[in-house]
Amino acid sequence: MHELSIARSMLDIVREQMARHGAEKLRSLKIRVGEMTAVEPQALLFCFEACTKDTPLEGAALDIEVVPLAGRCEECGTEMRIEGYSAQCPACRSASVEHISGHELAIVSMEVDKTDA
Repeated sequence: MHELSIARSMLDIVREQMARHGAEKLRSLKIRVGEMTAVEPQALLFCFEACTKDTPLEGAALDIEVVPLAGRCEECGTEMRIEGYSAQCPACRSASVEHISGHELAIVSMEVDKTDA
């Protein structure tokens, strides 16, 4: 289950950023996960909750945006949703299609409470 290592890595980044900016409580974390990353959103949510249990991060909401696989035809420029791993341009039938989304795995934002300074 690689979702566990992904959750741990994300939380390492979150903790580092919270310390850097004087934040004491994580309210929410928004991430973007491409459908081709082989990350199962429900498994990632489970791992996130397990990794934050009994820590100062417990109770934070995890918002997962799943990004569909999409492409752009290199011949005519048409953008399309790629389904079933078939990447043929619906406009000109070219097979020269560049993937433009669906492979991302990124922290988008986090909502925190800052310490009083």
